[in-house]
Amino acid sequence: MGVMQKIKNGLYRFMYGRNGMDQLNGALLRIYLGLFVVQVLCSLLRLGAGVLLLDALLWVLLVVICFRMFSKNLAKRRAENQKWVDWLWSGRSRRAGAKARRADKEHRYFTCKACKTICRVPVGKGRIVITCPKCGAQIDAKT
Repeated sequence: MGVMQKIKNGLYRFMYGRNGMDQLNGALLRIYLGLFVVQVLCSLLRLGAGVLLLDALLWVLLVVICFRMFSKNLAKRRAENQKWVDWLWSGRSRRAGAKARRADKEHRYFTCKACKTICRVPVGKGRIVITCPKCGAQIDAKT
């Protein structure tokens, strides 16, 4: 067995039972790299206070990334990652729904003020009263 294989096996044994990289850590790493580029640009422009602030922020971010990566508390790290993924997908699905509503020229969409439900009605019906199917609130609108 070669030296590199021994190092690889040692790393496998060290990381066994640890969190490693997940979606949240990947996002934190991309934020870290973006801030690092900004810090380099600030140092080239000789912005002293900005460089010191970014340096402190980068160190904190690096500690958080390493802590999450090497953590053995898998349940907590998975819960954190799940919150991140849920938040990310809710934003993506909200944007996709808004894009689909903008493309739909045959219907008008109204948001209920009481429960925030989106109600769809056909275009060209004039002034109508819409009843929210979720909470029963009345929406007076022109289509």
